[in-house]
Amino acid sequence: MHKIACHECDLIHDIPPMPARSTACCVRCGSTLFSAQANSIDRTLAWSLAGLVLYIVAVSYPFLGMKMGAIEQHTSLLSGVEQLFAQGIIPLATLVLLTCVVLPLLQLLGLLYVFIPLKLNIRVKFSIPVFRLLGQIKPWSMMEIYMLGILVSIVKLGKMATIVPGLAVLAFALLIFVLAFAFSAVDHHMVWERLEEDS
Repeated sequence: MHKIACHECDLIHDIPPMPARSTACCVRCGSTLFSAQANSIDRTLAWSLAGLVLYIVAVSYPFLGMKMGAIEQHTSLLSGVEQLFAQGIIPLATLVLLTCVVLPLLQLLGLLYVFIPLKLNIRVKFSIPVFRLLGQIKPWSMMEIYMLGILVSIVKLGKMATIVPGLAVLAFALLIFVLAFAFSAVDHHMVWERLEEDS
């Protein structure tokens, strides 16, 4: 039996173990306290591992190619960040590096760090701080905004040169959805329940 406070009216509830695909509602205001998800650990791990593969492809392969006559130039995600640093646009370069390179990797590694031990029923240090950190850094991952900027640049540069999207663009776009699916598969109530039992 665990206690949980309603997000709307702050009424404290005693929550018994919940079956999969069930929803707990507040007895006072009727708002949803949480929804128990089926196979949350397996689905989160599957999406996280898929995301890690896509991340490696996104940072390793060419992102965009620009062709003007006989001249052809390819850029990668990291080389774009390097160019911003080289041009002295340090705030923007730092922002892109953090939101599109560092934070997605931290999210994927954090999910794997928390959920692999849960799957194997083993205890690891710092699982609770890592899970808290995941919730704090999630709003700062802005890959979709970067992707929108890429699409705009493709349209604008398409008038001057032939733009060839690389494999990394597809991987990056898929990674946005895969990360969203991974976080949507997380059953927070179950995770906290299991982590508190192990602590």
